[in-house]
Amino acid sequence: MLSLQSDSSQRWLIHVDQHLDELLIDHAHCERKAASTAMNLMNAYTENRELCRQMKRIVEEELEHFEMVLAILDRRGVPFRRIPSGPYGKKLTQLIEPEEPQRAVDRLLVASLIEARSCERFRLLAQHVEVREPELSEFYAGLFESEARHHTTYVQLAEDFQPRDLVKNRLHQLSEKESQIISEGSTLPRMHS
Repeated sequence: MLSLQSDSSQRWLIHVDQHLDELLIDHAHCERKAASTAMNLMNAYTENRELCRQMKRIVEEELEHFEMVLAILDRRGVPFRRIPSGPYGKKLTQLIEPEEPQRAVDRLLVASLIEARSCERFRLLAQHVEVREPELSEFYAGLFESEARHHTTYVQLAEDFQPRDLVKNRLHQLSEKESQIISEGSTLPRMHS
């Protein structure tokens, strides 16, 4: 369903156990970046009315999630601050082809894979902290549906730029690369490390 070719490793759950507050800070940044990505897509492809409509919806939802994570940080007494980004998003972005319409397809599919990985991680996180952090577990379980919907929306919008079979093949290629990137991981405790 999520177009992912690998599951998160136990290594990531160790990050969760050792650096939960930093992961929450990173999650807030991820939601902000997701809203920015949707705005950038809307600006780049203004003539595509359906894309603009869907991006508006995603921007609103991502900013709502951003506010929700900030509220959790406040309740935990954790100050929101800048932290260095992990390499995941940058490595995925480097896979985007420079020429249109492939660029549009790749931008949408990279966004879809980031949403899919977030979805997978949120479900894993909800299960992992269920006993010791029931409020946090419920929060992450509740995000699963919107992240899955965003993943699907991005894939469907890519089909406005190229035929479905080409989009499907490219999604498979990018998903293979995403799997390699996520398996390499990062020493930084991040949502996508």
